[in-house]
Amino acid sequence: MKGNNKTKKKENTFVEGMLPTTNEDEMKKLMKDLDREQSYREHKCWRQYITVILSVGFVLFQLYATLSGKITAQILRASHLAFVQALAFLLFPATKRLPRNTLPWYDILLAAIGATCWLYIVINFQHLVRRTGAYTPLDITVGAIGILVLIESCRRIVGLPILIIACSFIFYAFIGPYLPGFFNHRGYSFQRVVSHLFFNTEGIMGTPIGACSTFIFLFILFGALLESTGIGQFFIDVCNAIAGGASGGPAKVAVLSSALLGTVSGSSVSNTVGSGSFTIPMMKKLGYKGEFAGAVEAAASTGGQLMPPIMGAAAFLMAESLGLPYIKIVKAAIIPAILYFTGIFITVHLEAKKLGLKGLPKENLPRFLPLFLRKGYMILPLLVIIIFLCMGRTAVYAALMGIVSVMIIGVITSFVSLTKGKKPEFTVHRIIEIMCTAARNIISVAIACAMAGIIIGIVTLTGIGLKFGAGLISISHGFIFITLVLTMISSIILGMGAPTTANYLITSTITAGAIIGLGIEPLAAHMFAFYFGIIADVTPPVALAAIAGAAIAKAKPMRTAFQATKLAIGAFIIPYMFVFNPQMLMIDASVGGLLWIVVTALIGMFGISSGLEGYSFRRTSVAERILFVIGGLLCILPESRSDVIGLATIAALVLFQLLMNMRKKKAETATE
Repeated sequence: MKGNNKTKKKENTFVEGMLPTTNEDEMKKLMKDLDREQSYREHKCWRQYITVILSVGFVLFQLYATLSGKITAQILRASHLAFVQALAFLLFPATKRLPRNTLPWYDILLAAIGATCWLYIVINFQHLVRRTGAYTPLDITVGAIGILVLIESCRRIVGLPILIIACSFIFYAFIGPYLPGFFNHRGYSFQRVVSHLFFNTEGIMGTPIGACSTFIFLFILFGALLESTGIGQFFIDVCNAIAGGASGGPAKVAVLSSALLGTVSGSSVSNTVGSGSFTIPMMKKLGYKGEFAGAVEAAASTGGQLMPPIMGAAAFLMAESLGLPYIKIVKAAIIPAILYFTGIFITVHLEAKKLGLKGLPKENLPRFLPLFLRKGYMILPLLVIIIFLCMGRTAVYAALMGIVSVMIIGVITSFVSLTKGKKPEFTVHRIIEIMCTAARNIISVAIACAMAGIIIGIVTLTGIGLKFGAGLISISHGFIFITLVLTMISSIILGMGAPTTANYLITSTITAGAIIGLGIEPLAAHMFAFYFGIIADVTPPVALAAIAGAAIAKAKPMRTAFQATKLAIGAFIIPYMFVFNPQMLMIDASVGGLLWIVVTALIGMFGISSGLEGYSFRRTSVAERILFVIGGLLCILPESRSDVIGLATIAALVLFQLLMNMRKKKAETATE
């Protein structure tokens, strides 16, 4: 009995250590301020039932469309957008400052108009098909209103970056004849632009919204179901069991847990606030500075979207855009993601050693084996998805099997709870809540995809994509490295403040073509643009994830952002690696070649981290720091000669540091 009390005391100590200093209300406010997707209305009374009925109907419609296969692509996409537009205005107020417990008449009107415009296609589909190209004044009026309502919903939910870009493209379609150089084109009429964007499958109803209305929706539903199982806390507990007791344990827990949570969460800010509310206070309590603690969580959470298998839904769009199997995108992302997180992990470890920080007391941490035996079933749905993808099944099939597996687990756990006299968690009410969450989460993704459709539509109409790529190549005079740097800068700017999906769609549409034009592998080009669009979340001056981490850490936002950028240095280097050496993406890769690339890259990341951190096995001088960085970069370059020189440089520096440590210990022993 005494032993049981002792165990209970240990568990309580661990729980207390995990409690966030940021209370739930502060977290919600932070999320709503920084993440537009979380700034939704919380309806009461009759208003709640409208959104609930629409949300549940939306989910059921999507499931029916997927399982039956009876709904044609254009009708499915238009119906999808009708649900999205209705929910967008019912759930999201015009500005953040407006109260979230009211529903103004004009938002009800906009919801009805937005839905009606897309239902116009559904109802008149056969007539529209028969008179393709001969659009009536009513068709053009409905299309123009539909585009304007879509733009307003984008302003509310997705933000200004993609809105400004999309509107600029629309404007460009009209003023092309008056522009100089490669921007010039013959110009298009109002009717042609509206019909091309609204009714054509090369416009709003193009590839992005096609992917969103099929497998992206299913994976978002899967993510909502999975989160309801408490997998986020399970990941944190597992990471505490693995790394909590190591030097700088909480920071390493933040890195590992954010990598795992990235497979579920599709937002850097949500990931930062969700896991950071636990890990950041722990890091500060251990001795890390607030800026560093917030930066670790921001850099790791941002990287969560680079971690397979889900990658914030962008991987699905990449597969669709490139016409590749989804599993190939997942395989390509594995090694770059491992290198990215290894770089952060090494830096965190070196910072802990430099400051002399210890880990959390092991007696206060959960034990891995008992924890895994008790809650390990939570990862089964993820394994189901991975297994089916590896078997060559489609993303739709894998997502459906994942949903089914979560439902089975939910039913079993609820039954077990009932047998123990406890209240089951997986009730009908809970399932309805999950459906509402999934429907709400798809809104920003769908609107981003629709706005990307506008950009792609104008690109196909005017040919500006090829011209922009040619322009970048012209500015760089055909030098690949200069073109990559210009593309990197463009991607970071375009990605600032945009959600992951919008981020990828913008950067890949506008910048990836320039790299492909120089003969670079298309998958490497798209991954390059994707990486730099994502890393915008920690890059000043916007750096939304870093600002979220700073708010929890009570630290200075810009200092946190610059620290996060330093921690995420791998994300600025790794894309260049796989562009120049596509084997990193498992393209035509041999086992031996792949092992050599990974080993030298990991040693290179160690060298760069040691140089930037100013510590390896002891504090380093300025000369040592420079040599560590040079050696690390040489290891990363895709050439055998540079690898050998880099490895020799880092080995010599490490040997020198170890010898200096031995000399110091001998001197201390002699003094004693």
